[in-house]
Amino acid sequence: MKFRPRLSAALSAVLLLTSAASVYAQSAHAESTLRIGLGADPDQLDPATARTYYGRFVFSAMCDRLVDVDQHLAIVPGLATDWSYSADGKTLSMNLRQGVLFHDGEKFDANAVKYNLDRYLTLTGSLRKSEISSIDSVEVTGPYSVKIHLKNPDAALLMQLTDRAGAMMAPIATAKGNVAAHPVCSGPYEFVSRVQQDRIVLKRFDQYWNKSAYHFDKIIFLPIPDASVRLANLQAGDLDVTEGIAATDVKTVKADSKLALATVTGLGYMGLTVNLNNGTANTTGELAKETKVRQALSLAIDRDALNQVVFQGLFTPANQPFSPVSPYHVDLPIQARNIDKAKALLAEAGVKTPLNIDMLVPNNPTSQQVAQVLQAMVSEAGINLNLQMTEFATLLDKQQRGDYQLSMSGWSGRPDPDGSIYSFLNSKGALNDGRYSNPQVDQWLLSARQTSDVSARKALYKNIVEQENVDLPIVYLYFEPRIFGMSKKIAGFTPYPDGLIRLQGMTLTQ
Repeated sequence: MKFRPRLSAALSAVLLLTSAASVYAQSAHAESTLRIGLGADPDQLDPATARTYYGRFVFSAMCDRLVDVDQHLAIVPGLATDWSYSADGKTLSMNLRQGVLFHDGEKFDANAVKYNLDRYLTLTGSLRKSEISSIDSVEVTGPYSVKIHLKNPDAALLMQLTDRAGAMMAPIATAKGNVAAHPVCSGPYEFVSRVQQDRIVLKRFDQYWNKSAYHFDKIIFLPIPDASVRLANLQAGDLDVTEGIAATDVKTVKADSKLALATVTGLGYMGLTVNLNNGTANTTGELAKETKVRQALSLAIDRDALNQVVFQGLFTPANQPFSPVSPYHVDLPIQARNIDKAKALLAEAGVKTPLNIDMLVPNNPTSQQVAQVLQAMVSEAGINLNLQMTEFATLLDKQQRGDYQLSMSGWSGRPDPDGSIYSFLNSKGALNDGRYSNPQVDQWLLSARQTSDVSARKALYKNIVEQENVDLPIVYLYFEPRIFGMSKKIAGFTPYPDGLIRLQGMTLTQ
C-alpha cells in the first residue's frame, strides 16, 4: 500500500490496523466489491436502538424503509407504494409492495409492518419511541394494507418513516435472534459478518424485488476514524468511496487525476451536549445548575474563527439545529465572541475560576483539533476543558447513560425539522441525553408536530430556537457539508443532503 509521505509517524499504528481490511478487500475484487470508508464504527445494527450516523449507511444498503426520500428530500415510495391521510389527519393508510422477501425468505406483508412499528414503540431501549410517539395503534386491514391510527395529527411522521423508524425487519428472525449481531432485513444487500472496529460485510440479496438496480456482489464498510488515513487508502486504491473528506484535504482530492469529489450542503450539525439532569454524579456542577455558566461557555467560543482554523472556511457557524438549507432555518444572528461578558456571567453565577469541565470528544483527529481550539478559546474566560478522547460509539453510550458533563456530538439532520429537534429537547425524548426539560418547549414541539401549516410550524420552531439559545442544553457549533471522495472508476453516485450513500444505480469499472 502507498500512503502520502506527509502522514505523520503517529498515524502508523492506525495504518497498520487498516492493512488487514485492505488485503481482505483486494482479494474480493473479482466479486464486484464496493469498499466504503466510514468515519467511525457504527453502533448496534438494530434500527430500534441504533443512533450513529455511520450505522445509517449500513441500514441504507441493508434495510428497505416504508418510504424514502429523493435527492431533493421529497418523500417517495419504498415498501409502501402509496398512502393517504384521513380528513382529520389522525389515520394514515398505506398500501404495501407485494412480492417482497426478507433475507431469510419470510414474506413482507402488513403483519410485518405492524410487528415492526409495535416493536419500535414498545421495545425497552428503543430510540424510535419519541420519533413515532404519535402512533396509537397499527391496524392490519388486508394482506398488503395497513391503517396507522394516530393520537393526534403528526406532520413529521412520514419523514420519520424514511429513516430507521420505517426500516422493516423480518419478524420471525427478529423475535428470536440477536438483532444487533445478525440483522435480517429486506434490502438489496444482506448481512454477512462484522468485525468490530474493522469491517462490516454485506452481500447481494439475489431475491431482492429491485435487484437489477444494484450492481455489486459485495459491500464492505471499513471504519477508519482518521480522515487522512481514509484519504490515503482511497488514493492507494484500497477504498472505492469514502464519506467525510476533511476540508483540509479537498484540494488534494481535486488535484488527484484518479479521484473525484462530490459535495452537498448537509442537514447535520455539531454541538456540545450538556448533562443537565441525567444521573447525579455529573449534574451537580455549575455547568448543569446555572444557565449563566452555559451562556458564558457559548460566548467564549468564536465560531467563525473555529470554521476558518479547522475547516478552511467550508463549514457554517451554527446556533440552532436547522441547517441553512432547511426552510425552517431560523434567522437568528449568532452572538459574537465576548470574553468580558463571559467572565461577567461566571461572576454573576458565583463561579470561582478556573472552572473545570470534563468534555467527551470523539477519537478522531478532526474532532480533537476542534476540541483543542475550543479549549484554548474558553480558557480565556476562565473555563478549563478537560478533554476525554473516546471512541464514538462509546461516547454515545456514555452520553445516554449520563456518564458525562459535556459531550461533543452531532446529528446528521433530518429533512423534517421535527427529526432534528423533538427527540433532543422534548422532556421524554429518546435522544435527550442531557434530560433538558422545559414545559413550554414541550408544548411548542407538540404543536409543531400537530399542524401541517408551514407558517405556523416556522413560528413555533422560531420560539423553540430562541428559548434554546437562552437555556443552552446544546451549544451548537457548526453545520457540516457532506464531502465525499471516490475513485473516478465510480459512476452513478449522487450526493443527498442527508449524507447517505445510496447504492442504486452505482457502478465501478474494474
